[in-house]
Amino acid sequence: MLVVGTSQAAKKETKVGFVYVSPIGDAGYSYAHDLGRQAVAKMPGVSTSYVESVPEGPDSERVISNMARKGYDVIFSTSFGYMDPTLKVAKRFPKTAFLHCSGFKKSANMGNYFGRMYQARYLSGMVAGYMTKSNTIGYVAAFPIPEVIRGINAFALGLQSVNPQAVVRVVWTKTWYDPATEKEAAKSLLDVGADVIAQHQDSPGPQEAAQEKGVYSIGYNSDMSVFAPKSHLTAPVWNWAPYYTSVVKEVQAGTWKADSAWLGLETGVIALAPYGDMVPQDVRDAVEVRKQEIASGKYKVFAGPIEDQSGKVRIASGKTASDESLLGMMWFVNGVVGTTE
Repeated sequence: MLVVGTSQAAKKETKVGFVYVSPIGDAGYSYAHDLGRQAVAKMPGVSTSYVESVPEGPDSERVISNMARKGYDVIFSTSFGYMDPTLKVAKRFPKTAFLHCSGFKKSANMGNYFGRMYQARYLSGMVAGYMTKSNTIGYVAAFPIPEVIRGINAFALGLQSVNPQAVVRVVWTKTWYDPATEKEAAKSLLDVGADVIAQHQDSPGPQEAAQEKGVYSIGYNSDMSVFAPKSHLTAPVWNWAPYYTSVVKEVQAGTWKADSAWLGLETGVIALAPYGDMVPQDVRDAVEVRKQEIASGKYKVFAGPIEDQSGKVRIASGKTASDESLLGMMWFVNGVVGTTE
């Protein structure tokens, strides 16, 4: 496999670029990635740059190409829809290290990476299961792709592990970042009795809707409690600094190789945000026990028996879902109300 990097002996400044699908002020997905970039920017011999609000498709190919043409040593493209554009550009710039977030394709000089956010989703589902009174959880979701469906399923499994009567109602917005649309979607779920709102969205819009209604919420990407302090229970959050700095060090040392990284709780890349004051200590303790079990590998989120919405056994008793099946997951577990379309 091709090794891409710059020798430390050359003492050349390492230029690192980041491409974001939404504004870094979104308090969500791109904001979390940019916190990782800021950690890279503090490394010796490194300069960083970013372009925000880049649409998926031809625009992203243009932005990635421009970075490569300007001599960037490492380029992180951080949205699923950047996968094919990144691959195309990587073929034209074989001396540049490209890393694509949340996809599955790679080449000699393009790797992919993501976090096992479903592990933190499961834990946040436990919190929701303990805190709900209506047993209806609303979930505002972006697009019906495996990443989002997998997270909803993990959330539902965590929910049901402590509250088998609870259900998750899903509304698709078909957008990653549209605060008004996300907030309206949350309101539609509140109207059908949801007393906890969870989300796979980039803005705090759903959190704000929950607080205005006087019910609980669970954020995503970063600690969104500042936007809904009276409602925010916790949030599955990203901490990209450990991964981004390690990759840049490998590139500087000339040892980086294109591979596929799927990083779990044990790496520190994913975590839970601090609990809101309304979360009782016994709930925190129960979730923390399960967190340690998942991080150590003792407990597997997608261990059978697990049924889909129709009651069909998708993961048999004694079996655990493979990474390949998780990466292609396009079905909902029993207890989720909604379609995967």
